[in-house]
Amino acid sequence: MKLYRNATILIVDDDEDDYFILSGYLRDVPDNDFTITWAPTYADGRRQIATGTFDIAFVDYRLGARSGVDFLKEVRHLHHDTPIVLLTGQGNYEVDIEAMELGAVDYLIKAELTTEKAERCIRYTIDRAANIRALRHSEQKYRSIFENSKDIIFMADAGFCITDINDAAFQLLGMDRQTLIGTPLPDLCYREQDRAQYYEALEARHQITDSAVDMRRADGTPLHCILSFTVNEATPDAVVIQGIIHDVTHLRKAEKTTLQNEKLAATGRLVRTLAHEVRNPLNNIMMSSDQLSDSDMPDDEKKLYLDIIKRNSLRINGLITELLHSNVPRDNMRTRCSIQDILAEVYATAADRITLRRMQYITRIPQAPVYIAADKENLKIALLNIVINAVEAMEEGQGMLTIDVSGSDDRITLTIADNGCGISEEHINHIFEPYFTRKRTGTGLGLAFTLNIIRAHNAVLDVSSVQGAGTTFTINFPLFAPGAASLA
Repeated sequence: MKLYRNATILIVDDDEDDYFILSGYLRDVPDNDFTITWAPTYADGRRQIATGTFDIAFVDYRLGARSGVDFLKEVRHLHHDTPIVLLTGQGNYEVDIEAMELGAVDYLIKAELTTEKAERCIRYTIDRAANIRALRHSEQKYRSIFENSKDIIFMADAGFCITDINDAAFQLLGMDRQTLIGTPLPDLCYREQDRAQYYEALEARHQITDSAVDMRRADGTPLHCILSFTVNEATPDAVVIQGIIHDVTHLRKAEKTTLQNEKLAATGRLVRTLAHEVRNPLNNIMMSSDQLSDSDMPDDEKKLYLDIIKRNSLRINGLITELLHSNVPRDNMRTRCSIQDILAEVYATAADRITLRRMQYITRIPQAPVYIAADKENLKIALLNIVINAVEAMEEGQGMLTIDVSGSDDRITLTIADNGCGISEEHINHIFEPYFTRKRTGTGLGLAFTLNIIRAHNAVLDVSSVQGAGTTFTINFPLFAPGAASLA
């Protein structure tokens, strides 16, 4: 926007004397560089204003047989952004109000006109017009986003009823705007528990962020969505709810297909590994059986082959038992346990390995006991598996194992981090699968047991890793509650 002192000004007035008087006031404005154009007739003024090249226009109320109000009515539909100031001979409240309703930004009484009033009018009018243009541009931009978005965008009132919604609702829900206007937002949820949850959130004036929900289509079928909304409460009587509903139906289908493919791939890896593990002892059993078929074999040799059969049979039985344990929830008798005591016993078991490999052991653990509901022996096995894996992943003399415990009102977070070789992105998604291992002598069941035990404690296990920098296991436990004692 140009500075108002460099404004281009249009004066629409059929009285030449009045034009000279007004233009004289304008030229007396200090440091002005106004470009002033005179339109002596109604038609000329209409033609000039249609060009949209003026920063401000002064229009006389009396324009021959027509009036300035007629002028405002006629040009309001033209494509121009020129702010118009109405000039009147005498103040008339009704005329002034009508002019403002028709789009005039201000009015001036000719008899009271001075250079100061003219300067102030130009300054305020151009500034206000610039603000209006900015607001209009912003409204058009966001209206375009609102109307063209593929997501459902809505607004609702204090009663949770939709007041505005875009056309994406018709495409996704099969309902038009007219049907949806006035409908309470939670009533669009497919499930009753979701409706209750959102009514509760709205009544408490809580915002919802990225909440998975099934919306109800017009044909009664569910639409898988992510819902977010905010509650803007300027006053108790001026509540505006704004939100967006994002369709994730296709994403859910793709995730389901991906999960099925991953399960098939995991099953294939398990079958191949188990077949390999079973084949060796089975071959030993078959060869020993062939040897025993010789009736002339001495008894001491028979005993040797029988021992081979027994040993390899036990090996196969052990493999099957371990596999079952890795997939069937372990028995847990959870009682009130201090996480500090459990970690102390884990360290006592792993201390020799840590010491012999000359590794640093760093702890950040609260001194005050922090209690969880745990099966102490099972949880020790799970945490020990993580610690031993961390020790084996680090270089001798350079390893640094860090144990960190932190908590909130209802959760406790245990972090076990190492600076070892790390896990590749390719393998990190498979480390909890039975028989998946990168160790030469590993069975691939340790972390499968660990995950099974952690889940049995209603805890959440997460792992992150950077190759060459180390791996971090993060476990979130619920804090102990009296009703959690002795839970199976």
